[in-house]
Amino acid sequence: MYNSKITGLGYYVPDHVVTNDDLSKVMDTNDEWIQERTGIKERRHVNTEEETTTSMGVKAAKKAIERAGIDKNDIDFIVFATLSPDYYFPGPGVLVQRDLGIDTVGAIDVRNQCSGFVYGISVADQFIKTGMYKNVLVIGSEVHSRGLDFTTRGRGVSVIFGDGAGAAVLSREEDTSKGILSTHLHSEGQHAEELSLIAPGMGKRWVSDILKDNDPNDESYYPHMNGQFVFKNAVVRFSEVIMEGLQTNQLQPTDIDMLIPHQANLRISQFVQKKFGLTDDQVFNNIMKYGNTTAASIPIALTEAWEQGKIKKGDLVVLAAFGSGFTWGSAIIRW
Repeated sequence: MYNSKITGLGYYVPDHVVTNDDLSKVMDTNDEWIQERTGIKERRHVNTEEETTTSMGVKAAKKAIERAGIDKNDIDFIVFATLSPDYYFPGPGVLVQRDLGIDTVGAIDVRNQCSGFVYGISVADQFIKTGMYKNVLVIGSEVHSRGLDFTTRGRGVSVIFGDGAGAAVLSREEDTSKGILSTHLHSEGQHAEELSLIAPGMGKRWVSDILKDNDPNDESYYPHMNGQFVFKNAVVRFSEVIMEGLQTNQLQPTDIDMLIPHQANLRISQFVQKKFGLTDDQVFNNIMKYGNTTAASIPIALTEAWEQGKIKKGDLVVLAAFGSGFTWGSAIIRW
């Protein structure tokens, strides 16, 4: 038996900074309103046609591969998590394989939104633990800004999301007391429409319908979020899945050295921090700078925490996410 271990991390965010004051110029909102509800001060948006979900993922991946101390051709498999692919199909996993110039390894796309990176880590972990692969590249990358409603109608969603990418290389670890100790995944599809983007799709609103109707009041192709309902479910599921991971490994909340929560809302992170009795030094948040980058939020935050020396060898690191689907998950890691 093997464990998998994170051997390389990298992230990339666009240069273009969009502040709350910038958004107040195009919709009825203000800095105080946004910070009070989300904790967000600014976010990044892509600013050129050339900057895509795939291209940002490639930049993050190159850093992760270099830091892992391996060659790109040592990558055996690619897992790409996103809700905002370059194309309807194919997904960005194969585009990364092409753009990195990696041999014809397998590549899959994970569509679990805010939980996507944790799901991707779990997939990679299982492939390595069974001995099938030795080095797996996991990427989370999102371009939200091109699909948001930047009017007062859409402000409840549009002020939250930003663009960016993060990546990790998972490699084989023979010492099973190190690396990823366990992952835990859940879903509750009965609440799928509470946080969703309905169109275009093959079930309700086809592309041809949208083009034919050309209705400016049609909101089906913008993200919808029942904010209060999502918040109430998130704080419960975050707590449950973190405890599930700790109990599986006979650990307690006091054993946590660093919690990296999905950066959905600073108020959610603060609620979970208080519930587990963790200090500010034990929880890493960067939503203030980047907003919610969905599948990219955990790898960006994990990379920043590691770069700042907040994660050290032997630390117990916990990743936890909740999002659309509903889906949620956690990963317990001995660094």
